[in-house]
Amino acid sequence: MDKGTATRIATVNVNGIRAAYKRHMEHWVAERDIDILCMQEVRAPDKIVNDFLAEDWHVIHAEAEAKGRAGVLIASREKPEATRVGIGEDYFATSGRWVEADFTINGTPLTVASVYVHSGEVDTPKQVDKYRFLDTMTTKLPALAASGRDVLLVGDMNVGHTKLDIKNWKGNVKRSGFLPEERAYFDRFFGEEIGFRDVARQLAGEVDGPFTWWSWRGKAFDNDTGWRIDYQMATPDLASRAVRAVVDRADSYDTRFSDHAPLVVDYQF
Repeated sequence: MDKGTATRIATVNVNGIRAAYKRHMEHWVAERDIDILCMQEVRAPDKIVNDFLAEDWHVIHAEAEAKGRAGVLIASREKPEATRVGIGEDYFATSGRWVEADFTINGTPLTVASVYVHSGEVDTPKQVDKYRFLDTMTTKLPALAASGRDVLLVGDMNVGHTKLDIKNWKGNVKRSGFLPEERAYFDRFFGEEIGFRDVARQLAGEVDGPFTWWSWRGKAFDNDTGWRIDYQMATPDLASRAVRAVVDRADSYDTRFSDHAPLVVDYQF
């Protein structure tokens, strides 16, 4: 799809960059004419990441201290003006869940963050960490917005915000990812208090999905029994520049390079 003069920003949880490239992710990258590419769950050291990307991209990568876990990156065609690793709380400093890069696009200052929120698990320390990270986001987002720059948070947020975001929502109201307490954070992120916009929902309207994640198990992908947990969250002026959002759902189960599909948005600066 021709983007014209728009800036194309894509996000995808790759579920391990080595596995994704083994499943030929490079074909998708080559065909999509992306300007800024964000990944989550990279799960590889810098050397491996650079083997895949360094030749064609400027890469900022936040590797997780825990080997084979998490990891986020931003790869861009133009060199960022500045980069920062971490959400700003020491507890998450080596968790590989937040990285930022600053750009100027046609005179407009833009900050992009690639974010991987914890998957969580009810009544475990994993869920405690998830809430702590979401709590940190409630102060981080307003601080970013106060910079006066356009701000875009993209990534796997591991929460379906509304009933439209999960095919089988009734069966998941007590599971991490669709808990009322989790969804309340997104009410705040997208409400008047914090004021970010859910770009894909804004463009799609009140429809089911489009979903971005399907279990590898069973017939979830074939039946489109998915979750919409990958977002592009923008400050209002930037959201108004979004002209097209597409979920690049694979043609078939066996042509997927991840259990997530990329979310690709074109912004007109």
